[in-house]
Amino acid sequence: MVFKISDAFASERKISQSVIQVAEMLGMYHAELARILGKKCGDIGKLSSGKYCIQKDSETWQRAVLFIEMYHHLFDCFDGDRVAMYHWMRSHNKKLDGTPHYLIVDENKLQIVHDYLVR
Repeated sequence: MVFKISDAFASERKISQSVIQVAEMLGMYHAELARILGKKCGDIGKLSSGKYCIQKDSETWQRAVLFIEMYHHLFDCFDGDRVAMYHWMRSHNKKLDGTPHYLIVDENKLQIVHDYLVR
């Protein structure tokens, strides 16, 4: 099941929980989320267990906001169809010249994928 997250940026605890939820809804591993956020795998484990929160106004916070916004745009584009969202993330996109999932995880192109979905 996928859903939009309300008030995802309301607090450090909320954005931390939200970024974990988004990764899970997109079928991502903790290691992939770590790369997106510029963190280590162990940090994501702490984030997931609530032992660590993303600090407001940090680089990680900015990446988390972008990641959650990208997810919300993806959700809107596919009317919350989880299968379609998953397929789009893992299929080659000619206009992006790559697979969105790998672009954001391996090539640090979260902003480009985000902006593409906003159009």
